[in-house]
Amino acid sequence: MIATWWAGLSLVMKILWGVTLTASLIFLVQSILTFVGADADTDFDTDVDVSMDGSDLSNIDGGSNLYTLRNFVNFILGFGWSAILLQDNIPNVALLIFVSALIGVALVAAVMYLFKWLSGMQQSGNIHVQKAAAGCEGKVYLTIPAARSGSGKVQITIAGAVREYDAVTESDEALKTGTPIRVVDALDNTTLLVEETTTYTI
Repeated sequence: MIATWWAGLSLVMKILWGVTLTASLIFLVQSILTFVGADADTDFDTDVDVSMDGSDLSNIDGGSNLYTLRNFVNFILGFGWSAILLQDNIPNVALLIFVSALIGVALVAAVMYLFKWLSGMQQSGNIHVQKAAAGCEGKVYLTIPAARSGSGKVQITIAGAVREYDAVTESDEALKTGTPIRVVDALDNTTLLVEETTTYTI
């Protein structure tokens, strides 16, 4: 029955179903990994660094953070399922693609806003970052450019919980995803100054 249904699909619909189901599977895996303390996300910068650990609660602000595997998967989910479900209602292919793309973008924006809100809730709490973060250890989540030329993301253990913050480094070399780090200082409540260390167990 499934074989008959599949054979009856056009080439475009077969591709659309294949891409959408693949994105759905990746989304399911990401969700499972997040619940068990791991996350699949990618920072597309000069080197394509991939992180498979930690939770993604603040990887949603800043232009570069738009280009992540999670956001790409969310877009494909919104686009693909919308196109599949609306194909009978919108016979014009160009209009169908346009509407589906808008829904995909809207889903990405909604998820980014949700994670930004969750990140704000997570970091507000009762933790005084500038007092508690110094000396804490963790790892790089999104690559940190060298010599304070830009910011990345780190995950550190603070007050018994793993949290994410923006981070800069004075190192002459960029600190890549997964690099163990130690907090040197908290520049403000959301940005840390970090250095590479070899003592943190990932």
